[in-house]
Amino acid sequence: MSRHNYLFTSESVTEGHPDKIADQISDGILDAIIAQDKRCRVACETILTTGIAFVAGEISTKAYVEIPDLIRETIRQIGYTDAAWGFDYHTCSVLTSIHNQSPDIAVGVDSGGAGDQ
Repeated sequence: MSRHNYLFTSESVTEGHPDKIADQISDGILDAIIAQDKRCRVACETILTTGIAFVAGEISTKAYVEIPDLIRETIRQIGYTDAAWGFDYHTCSVLTSIHNQSPDIAVGVDSGGAGDQ
């Protein structure tokens, strides 16, 4: 076997990093929807920056979840409760852009499963 030089990298983020908060928000949305609709389709992403939480994606479900309230509650539970910190559950802007899964993707998922997993 020949030897090749390569560089191995990985990312590790610490408590409070926006990626960890975003993951908890996205997971919370999925958990809330799947609790009401086991056959749901959820593909959403969360983006955070100073003062803004933005959730976008495709969700097809019979469930109803008040997503902005869920986002704020998740941020509160994590501990972001003071506007002086630059990000908190009460004063941050919460933006959502959610639509149904496209029929073309639905057919592909039905026949072959989620393609991005």
